Amino acid sequence: MTTDSRSGAGRRGIATLIAGALAAGGLAAAGVATLEPGAASASSHREAPLISGQPQYDNTDLYAFVSPDKPDTTTLIANFIPFEDPAGGPNFFQFADDAQYDLHIDNNGDAQDDLLLRYTFRTQTKNKKTFLYNTGVVSNLADPDLNITQTYDIELVKLKHGKAVYRSKLADDVPVAPSNVGKASMPDYNKLRDQAIYKLPNGAQSFAGQADDPFFADLRVFDLLYGGNLSEVGRDTLKGYNVNSIALQVPTDMITESSKQPVVGIWSTVQRRNAQGYYEQVSRLGNPLVNEVVNPLKDKDRFNASSPAYDGQFLKNVTNPELPKLIESIYKIKAPSEPRNDLVDVFLKGVKGLNQPPYVKPAEELRLNTSIKPAASPKRLGVLDGDNAGFPNGRRLTDDVIDEALQVVEGELVGSKNDLGDAVDANDKGFGKYFPYLANPTAGSRGATAKGVSSGSDVKNQLGDALQPAGAGGMSNTSLIAASAGGGAAGIALIGAGLMWWRRMRSRVY
Repeated sequence: MTTDSRSGAGRRGIATLIAGALAAGGLAAAGVATLEPGAASASSHREAPLISGQPQYDNTDLYAFVSPDKPDTTTLIANFIPFEDPAGGPNFFQFADDAQYDLHIDNNGDAQDDLLLRYTFRTQTKNKKTFLYNTGVVSNLADPDLNITQTYDIELVKLKHGKAVYRSKLADDVPVAPSNVGKASMPDYNKLRDQAIYKLPNGAQSFAGQADDPFFADLRVFDLLYGGNLSEVGRDTLKGYNVNSIALQVPTDMITESSKQPVVGIWSTVQRRNAQGYYEQVSRLGNPLVNEVVNPLKDKDRFNASSPAYDGQFLKNVTNPELPKLIESIYKIKAPSEPRNDLVDVFLKGVKGLNQPPYVKPAEELRLNTSIKPAASPKRLGVLDGDNAGFPNGRRLTDDVIDEALQVVEGELVGSKNDLGDAVDANDKGFGKYFPYLANPTAGSRGATAKGVSSGSDVKNQLGDALQPAGAGGMSNTSLIAASAGGGAAGIALIGAGLMWWRRMRSRVY
């Protein structure tokens, strides 16, 4: 862990915002304790035993923010399938056909969804007699050389007291942006990305497809908090990996209760069809890192299977968290006093005066005050640094949630000022200025040019001419490969000629 600095004005701003929340902390905890226990909630990268073996259904991150270029709209982004290796073919990365990918909106703070936006996917294969994802260069989403494609539908469901009262199909058979196989297969991936942005009614937009994983963090935190001696920090463990992403931009007045109540609670879930044909929830995500580092192993799978209305059963995990004790045991930084009612406000209610809805029922949701306009110059520490448009008021792609979470868990909101962090302050790729904002996925052909091959040269021609050594004095590895390729081609030709001769001999009549 490392330290960083920020302005005193930012500290005073957050102190003012949370003063009321902390004063009511005991009441908050008491309120949560009265929630009914039930079946559970939230996820992240490989955060629970069962979901770690089912990556297609695994929520990795959820983002919600007022759109910076269209401030009358709100953008929701839900990512799935952690640690996608860009070169992971020939079976590249697809959404599951037997799943429902849902975005839930609670617009009155009662811990139940009032709106549900459901994505369902279908996979099509043009030629099942090849092992290839694409059989040639792909120039557009309708290209016949894109052998495996996906499309999706979007359904809008309005609910009251947990029951559906209205359903509407918003989109049908929308194409998904494919996995970025490489520059030979997809030389203009930007074009494919643009073609996958779908305009919905009322100015809404949707995107589904592969993207660079926007989460940035040094995940050696799980190796006894960076080795127990801070010997290794600052490595973005997720650099170079991709995710499958669903992004939806909607008019803000579509998801809020009214202009007088602009706070919405958001979470995402995945339901998988079981052997009996019914859908069962297997993953859920609201705030980042909750199921990853707040819940113990005994609760993780149950947490992924329930809804916010029953989060009271996990109250002790929030008020008596394990992480500060672990930091104290390893680095001798004293853990804040318990119960941690400050964490109840951040993770279960929203901060009073910022993103806490009136009459809120405590539940783990990512809460966003849609009336707060986007910051002209976003600060990575969000509300902790006086930028109220950032986490924990929703979550932007640029928000450094690892540093923010570490500082809050170590008592930033209760007088234990600290500047803890993982020394990874930004994503390795820049984000876009327009929807869907995500960076393009890393391509499978991301390696450097091979030795002995000049940049931009035609490798096929060089192989045909038998590559020359890269330098004087013996054959280079590239030359050996070229020679092997030439020898292999000659061998295949001889085998082919032999087979033809054998067939002719068998057809002769003696």
